[in-house]
Amino acid sequence: MKLQIASRLAIFAVLELTEHSDRPLTVAEIAAKYGVSTHHLAKVMHVLGRAGLVRSARGAGGGYHACGNARRTTLLDIIELFEALGPSAQDGSEPGNGTAEAGALDIVLGEIDAAVRATFGSITVATMRRLVGRGGLPRAAAAAAAAVR
Repeated sequence: MKLQIASRLAIFAVLELTEHSDRPLTVAEIAAKYGVSTHHLAKVMHVLGRAGLVRSARGAGGGYHACGNARRTTLLDIIELFEALGPSAQDGSEPGNGTAEAGALDIVLGEIDAAVRATFGSITVATMRRLVGRGGLPRAAAAAAAAVR
């Protein structure tokens, strides 16, 4: 599964802010680590701020702080700020539309969508911080995830 860039940046930013909770981080600091445009990241941070997950402080020594609860904020909470997960709207022109095969495929795709939502909804920012602290996913899990892509 592939996430939109804004969703990935939002997750990375929240993870950085929770790691460095003792001081504010600037957009430039976060952008430099991930090799992205400060302009694009600033837009992402604005959305996170409106959602109450981060807050900004202006002036000298300013930047962003995480203000959401890392044990309650899930990846789903963050991702849904930037993209819709779940079944996409169909315009009725897909091949096979209205057939039993298309109906069966829709059931399978619906189950996959539900599994994705449940997985993202069960992984908190705190869980991600622990994964990062351990060096990410174990090699076997990372290889399996890469094979799915």
